Amino acid sequence: MLKRSGARYVVILYLADVVLTLCALLVARWLRAILPFGKPLNVDGAALYWPMFALAAAIWSIALASFKVYDPQRFIQAAEEMQIILAAVAVATVVFAGTLYFSYRGLSRLLYLYFFLLDVIFCVLARVVLRRLLRGHPRAALRRNVLVIGAGEIGQRVARSLQPCAWMGIEVVGYLDDDPAKAGHGLGPYKVLGTLDQAEEVIGQHGIQEVVLALPLDKQHRLTNLVARLQELPVNIKVVPDYSEMVFFRTSTEQLGSLLLIGLKEPVIGPIDRLIKRLFDILISALLLLILAPLLLGIALAVALSSPGPVLYRSRRVGEGGRDFFMLKFRTMYKDADKREQELIGKTAEGKLIFDKRKDDPRVTPLGRFLRRYSLDELPQLYNVLVGEMSAVGPRPELPSLVERYEPWQRKRFEVPQGMTGWWQVSGRGSKAKYLHIEDDLYYIRNYSLLLDLRILWYTMGAILKGEGAF
Repeated sequence: MLKRSGARYVVILYLADVVLTLCALLVARWLRAILPFGKPLNVDGAALYWPMFALAAAIWSIALASFKVYDPQRFIQAAEEMQIILAAVAVATVVFAGTLYFSYRGLSRLLYLYFFLLDVIFCVLARVVLRRLLRGHPRAALRRNVLVIGAGEIGQRVARSLQPCAWMGIEVVGYLDDDPAKAGHGLGPYKVLGTLDQAEEVIGQHGIQEVVLALPLDKQHRLTNLVARLQELPVNIKVVPDYSEMVFFRTSTEQLGSLLLIGLKEPVIGPIDRLIKRLFDILISALLLLILAPLLLGIALAVALSSPGPVLYRSRRVGEGGRDFFMLKFRTMYKDADKREQELIGKTAEGKLIFDKRKDDPRVTPLGRFLRRYSLDELPQLYNVLVGEMSAVGPRPELPSLVERYEPWQRKRFEVPQGMTGWWQVSGRGSKAKYLHIEDDLYYIRNYSLLLDLRILWYTMGAILKGEGAF
């Protein structure tokens, strides 16, 4: 559906990206020549030859395709699309500069910077303009009217997911449902247009091109006859399998002869992504341990002088795969404070597990409050990351006493490496209830990517500097 609606847009967008990239290179040379920055230019400093333009077109094509810039799924959220563009252009610029270094070193380095900035601006503006043009265009030939069959939770989720795609011409017309009592009633912005028996009539009246079958498992016995009836009509048919009670992560599909297999239990992080994640963890943890060594020694001395007890607190935690390890922290509490931890564990009225983190926790020392506010007590965990017990980004390692009370769905958070920071740290930190932390962790697992890790690290720095939600 998205691929069909966005096919023409993708072709136009790719051509615009290539042309604008070459224009950005020309404008960058012009700016380098007229702006009074950098060293005076010699003849070679801004010399551009036609092989450079061919090289730029090839590198940008590969980079944009590698980052899946033209995947229709990227078009749904504008902010995510812009972040992908920024990353792809940055990588392409570095590769372009590196390639020219081995063949033509005379080009001004400041010109590369202008080129990068202009290209990002041009590519982003192209998308803004194209989206506005598509929104304002009648789109009679491009419109894809969608009928959702099933007005339950699954069907409504499908309709909500398609709402951001309206600018691409994808418009949800309404629902059909097997319950006659729902006919004519509105569910959000859309109405139930009739029953399943009226499918042909509704499709003809509203000019439907796309039908999405979103029936719950107990109603899917009607699918065979319904699909057979719809096969006679000029519509495309999609089915949303109802595995909502079983699926917590991204599913995968695999063709096995004439069978379509849907993977419900697959590795969340593939082998290549896992290798990249581990290399990144080693690099960042080793670098930070070296840079922050004086700060770590200073904090250790302050903790030793602030109150009796060890400098480091070794907390037994549950890591990836349910394996136990000892997570390191600078001690922020008085000695033997962990014996009072059970007093803070309880449940909500709905029976969900909650850990009552309090700002006035009497177990915390005055120095500990300061360390916690700016997350300085977490710095020793860089060692846990270096040795592979943790990752820089991931769900926070949990206490065994809490894990024992987990429901089965909550244990899904241990399918990935546990991290120093995660999605919940940048969306509420300590101010959110414990069971909401787990929902945030599952969101991270379902949407894992290296780009998401980088975003979380960036947001974490802002949250730490503000001291929000940490106590």
